[in-house]
Amino acid sequence: MHPALSVLFLTTLIGAGQGLFLALFTVDVYAALALLPHPQDSFYAGGNALALVLLGLGLVASFFHLGHPERGWRAIARWRTSWLSREVIVLPAFMGAVFAYGAGHYLGMTTPLFTLGGVLSVDPTLLVGALAMVLCFILFLCTGMIYACIKFLQEWATPLTPINFLLLGSASGFTLAAAYAAAGGTPVAGFLGGWAIVLTLFGLATRGASLIRNARLKHKSSLQTAIGVRHPRIAQKAQGAMGGSFNTREFFHGSPERRVAQTQWAFVVLAFLAPAGLLAAGLAGGGAVLLAVAFLVQYLGLMVERWHFFAQARHPQNLYYQAVA
Repeated sequence: MHPALSVLFLTTLIGAGQGLFLALFTVDVYAALALLPHPQDSFYAGGNALALVLLGLGLVASFFHLGHPERGWRAIARWRTSWLSREVIVLPAFMGAVFAYGAGHYLGMTTPLFTLGGVLSVDPTLLVGALAMVLCFILFLCTGMIYACIKFLQEWATPLTPINFLLLGSASGFTLAAAYAAAGGTPVAGFLGGWAIVLTLFGLATRGASLIRNARLKHKSSLQTAIGVRHPRIAQKAQGAMGGSFNTREFFHGSPERRVAQTQWAFVVLAFLAPAGLLAAGLAGGGAVLLAVAFLVQYLGLMVERWHFFAQARHPQNLYYQAVA
C-alpha cells in the first residue's frame, strides 16, 4: 500500500494525544487513591491543552488525503457498518471530553462529590475523565479496526493491529507526559516514565509478534487465482497501460523491498529500543531534556513504523500491475 504522509501524521499525532490524556488521567486516579502526591490543577490543565493540540493537528492532517475535504462531514453517514465513520464521530466527542476535563481542573472543580469504598474520592473532573477514558479506548478500537477489518489485506487482518495502535499511542503519550512532568518539576515524572518504559516494551512485543506473523503469511491471492489459470509458470508482460494510473500510485509504495526491510529495523530501534534506554537514563538523573529527546526519537520511530505498516501490506490488485510493458 502507498503510505500517505497525512495518514502517518494523523494516526501518530492522535495516538500520542490519546496516550497523553491517559497518562494524565492515570495520575489523577492514583492521586485520588492517595497513591501519588496531588499535582496542581495547572499540571492537568496544561497537559490536556497539549493533548488537544496533538489531537487537533491530527484532525487537520486528516483533511489532506481527502479528494473533497468540503464533503468530509459525510463520512459519518455509514456509522452502522463503517469503522471510519465511527472514528469520525468518536474523535470530536473525545476531544470535547478532554477539553471539559482540562477546563474542570483549570477552574478548580475538584471538590469531592462522594467516596467509593472509603478510598477513592470522586470529584466532577474525575467523572468527566472517566467518560473521556472510555471514548479514548473506543477511538483506539475504531482506528485500529479501520485496517484490521480489511480481510483481503492479510497483514492488517489480525487482532494485533488495534492492540498495536493502543500500545504504541499510549507509549508515546506516557513518554511525553513524563517529559512534561519533569519539565514542570511535578513529582510524578518517575511514575509516568516507568509506565512509558513498560508500555514501550509491551509495544515491542506485540509489534514484533505482528512482524513475525506477517513474515510467515501465505497469501491467498496469486497470478493464478487472479486470472483463473492454473498454469504453474505465469509471467505478466504488460499492465494494460503505458504509464502510471491511480491504481499504481495509490496501492503500491513504489520502494524496493530492501528499503521496506530497512525501515523495519529502523523503527524497532527508534520506536522501542532507543526510547526505552533514553527513558531509563532520564529517570536515573538525566532530567527533562533526555525525556523530551526520548519522546522525539520515539515519535520519529513511530512515523517510520507507520510507513512500514502501510508499505508491508500487499494489495491483491497489484497482481495486475507488475510490469509496464
